[in-house]
Amino acid sequence: MDGGARSVSAVVVSYNSAGYLPDCVRSLRSEGLTEVVVVDNASADGSVAAIRAADPGVRVVETGANLGFGSAANRGVAACTGEYVLILNPDTVVEPGTVKALAEALDRDPGLAVVGPRLENLDGSLYPSVRRFPDLPVALGHAFLGLVWHGNPFTRRYRMLDWDHDRPSAGVDWVGGACALYRRRAFDAVGGFDESFFMYVEDVDLCWRLGKAGWRIGYEPGARVVHALGGSSRQIPYRMIAEHHRSLLRFVSKTSTGPRRGLVPVVAAGLAVRTVAAWVHHALGGRDAAA
Repeated sequence: MDGGARSVSAVVVSYNSAGYLPDCVRSLRSEGLTEVVVVDNASADGSVAAIRAADPGVRVVETGANLGFGSAANRGVAACTGEYVLILNPDTVVEPGTVKALAEALDRDPGLAVVGPRLENLDGSLYPSVRRFPDLPVALGHAFLGLVWHGNPFTRRYRMLDWDHDRPSAGVDWVGGACALYRRRAFDAVGGFDESFFMYVEDVDLCWRLGKAGWRIGYEPGARVVHALGGSSRQIPYRMIAEHHRSLLRFVSKTSTGPRRGLVPVVAAGLAVRTVAAWVHHALGGRDAAA
C-alpha cells in the first residue's frame, strides 16, 4: 500500500493464534496492504496452516521456537520493504481507514518515529494504550492498588484515564505495542526491539530509546483497532505474569542512572512481592493481573 507518499508493510507476531490470525490478516488486506509478514513463534495449534489456507499470499517466517514478541517482530521487520511498518498482535482487527490515518500522521510530521491508534476492547470500550513513563511513587501505587482498586489515582495517572483520548497528539510518552505504525528509518536507527525482553515492556523500552534519540511518539484516534487482549498470554497466565514483572525489572535496571540505581534492589523486592500477589489474584479469578 502507498500510505500517502510512503509504502506500508505489516508484521503480525503469532503464537498459537489460529483462531485470530485469519481475521487479523483479512482486515489488513481490506486496508490495501500488499506486503503482510506473519512471524510464527513455533505455534502448535495449526496457525501456519490456517493462515496459508486463508491467504496464500502472506509471507510466513517460522522462527522454530518461541522467541517472544520483540525478537519475532525484529525478524518480521527485516523481511519487509516498506518505509513504514505496522507491527501488531494477531488478536487485533484493523478498522477501515486506520492504516491511512496512521500513515498520514507520519507523513505530516517527520519528527514522529511511531504513531499508535485508538485501541478498543471487544465491547467497544476504550483500552488505554497511551501511557506515561511512571515515576516510582506512581509505579508502586499502580502496581499494588491496581490489583484491587482499578480506579485509584496512581493507575488513573499512569494509564492517562483522565486524558482526552479523542484528540491526536505528537508528544506522548509511549504507545502500546499491540498495534502501532513505525517509521522504518527510526526503528532501524535504534536497533528495533530489545530482544532481552521476552514479553511485555518491549514497547515501553523502544519508545523510551526513540525519545532519547530525539524522536517523538504520536497517537492518532482517527485510527481504530479492536483488540481481543491477551490471546496468547491467557494460554500460560502464570508464566506471563512472571515475565511481565521480569521485564519491568529489566526496564528499571536499564533506565536507572546515578543515585536512582540504588533503588533497583528495592524495586526488585517489590516486584517479587507483586508477582506473587498477581498470581494469587489470578487464581482467585481476578482479571488483568499482569497489567
